[in-house]
Amino acid sequence: MEPLEEKQEPNLLIDRRKFFKLLGGGLAVAFVLEDIFALAGESVTPTSALPANQVGAWIHISEDGTISVFTGKVEVGQNIRTSLSQLVAEELHVPLDSIKMIMGDTDLVPYDAGTFGSRSTPQMGTQLRKAAATARQALLDMAAKNWKTDSKTLKTEAGFISDSNGKKISFGQLTQGQQIILPIADQVSLSSSKDWKIAGKTIPKVNGRSFITGSHKYVSDMKLPEMLHGKILRAPSYEAKLVDVDLAAAKAMAGVIVVQEGDFVGVAASTVHLAEKALQSIKAKWEESEQPSRSEIFDYLVKNARNGKKEANADIVQSMASAELKHSAKYNIDYIAHVPLEPRAGLAQWTDGKLTVWTGTQRPFGVKQDLVNALNLPPDKVRVIMPDTGSGYGGKHSAEAALEAARLAKAAKKPVKVVWTRKEEFTWAYFRPAGVIEVNAGFKKDGSINAWKFDNYNSGNAGINTQYRIANQQNSYIPSKTPLKQGSYRGLASTANVFARESHIADMARMVDIDQLEFRLKNTDNDRLKAVLTAAAKSFNWSSKPPAGRGYGIACGFEKGGYVATCAEVEVLANKSVKIIRLTEAFECGAIVNPHHLENQILGGIVQGLGGALFEAIDFEKGKILNPSLSAYRVPRFKDMPKIEMVMLNRTDLPSAGAGEAPIVGVAPAIRNAILDATGTGLTVLPLLPTGKLA
Repeated sequence: MEPLEEKQEPNLLIDRRKFFKLLGGGLAVAFVLEDIFALAGESVTPTSALPANQVGAWIHISEDGTISVFTGKVEVGQNIRTSLSQLVAEELHVPLDSIKMIMGDTDLVPYDAGTFGSRSTPQMGTQLRKAAATARQALLDMAAKNWKTDSKTLKTEAGFISDSNGKKISFGQLTQGQQIILPIADQVSLSSSKDWKIAGKTIPKVNGRSFITGSHKYVSDMKLPEMLHGKILRAPSYEAKLVDVDLAAAKAMAGVIVVQEGDFVGVAASTVHLAEKALQSIKAKWEESEQPSRSEIFDYLVKNARNGKKEANADIVQSMASAELKHSAKYNIDYIAHVPLEPRAGLAQWTDGKLTVWTGTQRPFGVKQDLVNALNLPPDKVRVIMPDTGSGYGGKHSAEAALEAARLAKAAKKPVKVVWTRKEEFTWAYFRPAGVIEVNAGFKKDGSINAWKFDNYNSGNAGINTQYRIANQQNSYIPSKTPLKQGSYRGLASTANVFARESHIADMARMVDIDQLEFRLKNTDNDRLKAVLTAAAKSFNWSSKPPAGRGYGIACGFEKGGYVATCAEVEVLANKSVKIIRLTEAFECGAIVNPHHLENQILGGIVQGLGGALFEAIDFEKGKILNPSLSAYRVPRFKDMPKIEMVMLNRTDLPSAGAGEAPIVGVAPAIRNAILDATGTGLTVLPLLPTGKLA
């Protein structure tokens, strides 16, 4: 049987008991060495119901040797389906093609908070490695007990156990498809990354063919018998209140379902066109409120700080007063959109009082809880399934489309699919927060830093702590009232905090006439940071001088266990237009699990970072988004791409960390610092070049 998420058939609702019988076997095993084949009866304990400390909650070995791996992590383009499979295959000593990943199905997998924060590799990878290693040792002990020998004399390879005499048995023959109910050994011995045979290698995307051929079904592609298409009435501006609504014309249309629950108004029909026609027939009156516009947003965020400005502590005041040099600057960061390839989508079906929703989300269990709360349902009456979906970048944590589809499907008594338009995605999804960052530094003429005061208004506290050696420093995040919806974004606030910090550092280096690279190396004791700085500079040929009209810039940072350094070369033309000539990025995240897919992650971060650095910004006025389309909101295009070089440092002596976030953070400050080198002008607003030219 193909795994549920690869079949992509939304009407294939497999009961958890039946699921395990389909996997092979169907008996639960009380997996203790004293009574290794003790049976617990015919009933199957569902994987999702087993305690998370049990091997069987994560791994099931079928009689035919298929290894089913269960995880609440989801695939949004980062290719953890492959890398997690590699880690399990490595520890369990089985062929990679025997691994089948079941991901993001709340009825089948253990609870997981979500796929964010670069946690999949360091946390889930470690959990699955321990489960696999525990299972492998238990299988060895089983075989040893059967053969009346010492398990240390046996070896595991390619899903088989053998002894020195050539006797052999498969894992499937040992388990007979029964569940492994055994606590995961926290101190189990894991394979050294230096000795990896499957992990650590470039393995093609395990289900890549379905994406290349177009056979993969995203939620927006899915269909169910008698399925209707839903459309939602949206407010004309943020904070607008629905005063009155006339639904008569929509209700009069044949084949149209109309739903009103408080301020929620939606329609469902057999075709998208009919649903849109019904929506347009609705007459609504709204009460709109005054909202700040983009032109005033930075003053607004400071004035509306929730806890007021953080005053400098006594040590900062004293060390700032005694500093030989001082540098103060304010950095403004615009709101930007996630722009996922696939906008939000949800498909909902009610069957015998149970709600099943397919949706593209980074938090299946979070969406499930939102549905439980909003619809007042018992948790066992809600199932959320997340197929591999069309990107998230931190922007798909919420449950909007899922909840909209569920409400409409309940009223229609038929399955309903809601797919947001690109305009809806740009307008009603949340954004990367705008922010104002004030930095004050005191330092000596030799380049050593005495004092550092860093205040971030609204943007967030990720990446706020400096990697530099500063005796007296104060880093503060100050929440503010925001007129737009805001939330997680790739790298979180580190994209803003690293930009402000690394821009400020470059200015300080220029003030004391010290090379940007030398200044950074002089002021940090972090060997991993020094390593990526040195590697990037070497590959970039930093010691050379830029040609006339060009400049070099460098920036570094760390986030979620990843260390990054980025070098940029820019050219400033006579008409003040700026061209990015090349970018070199060195990245280190411990032991590399899949080199080619890590390269893809780094490249994706660089390209996305270019957009935020150069021109991406949400424009808005009086509560309305003014650029809610790809023709009006600028994202990187092929013509924007500079020459890109990536240097990956493989630290097999260190645990693997995540790679989805850190590669983005150095792009904007490196480009900014290159412009500084070429022109002497230190830009302080992101995006740097919304018109392509220096102001």
